Amino acid sequence: MGVLGDAWTWLTTGANWSGTSGVWHRLGEHVYVSGVALVLACLVALPVALYLGHLGKGGALAINISNVGRAVPVFAVLALFMVSPLRNSGYVPTIIALVLFAVPPLLTNAYVGMREVDRAVVEAARGMGMSGRQVFVRVELPLAYPLIMTGLRSASVQVVATATIAAMVGQGGLGRIITAGFNTYNTPQVVAGALLVALLALFVEGALLLIDRLIDPGRRSASARSRPSQTSGATDAAGSPTTA
Repeated sequence: MGVLGDAWTWLTTGANWSGTSGVWHRLGEHVYVSGVALVLACLVALPVALYLGHLGKGGALAINISNVGRAVPVFAVLALFMVSPLRNSGYVPTIIALVLFAVPPLLTNAYVGMREVDRAVVEAARGMGMSGRQVFVRVELPLAYPLIMTGLRSASVQVVATATIAAMVGQGGLGRIITAGFNTYNTPQVVAGALLVALLALFVEGALLLIDRLIDPGRRSASARSRPSQTSGATDAAGSPTTA
């Protein structure tokens, strides 16, 4: 059947999905580590990027500092943590390594999104009497939203894919399925584990795209603007007399 056929057989075998070494348990571990790391990265990166983008100062320095996380391999950071006192702290070393990995795309996209807001629009809002807080919430943030979401999607997919490194230091996640396959020379299991990680990353990307469509302030404001004109058109059509 080939490797893909054997991997499909492995995935459709019920015994591989149950127990502490099964897919469901490993998936839960993977989602937990990825989710915690992503939330922490957002809490670190987004406030800094949005604030500096609003001020227009210090963003280049913050981006350069955050990019250190890209220059250093995640596995190297994790290996350093595993020879430190944190090695007995469960998932903490993996989560910290993933946070350092996720911060750069979040910070860069959010800052660039804020700085690319048309300054004329910002000045017009201030000329209308808006406070700095109102300009930030009602003008800058909605206009920067597309790039912020792009950074979030990029960071999310990267974190989900990279969280497999937890298995390299004996921790959980879908990476354990892959490493177990390598240890037993079970190629179909390795391929099955890789497919599960890829499918999870695609699911996360799709879910964030759906959320983006639902909460996009630009899309909602455009929809709100179109409703009155549609209502007005319907009234005019109903109220205009019909001539023979």
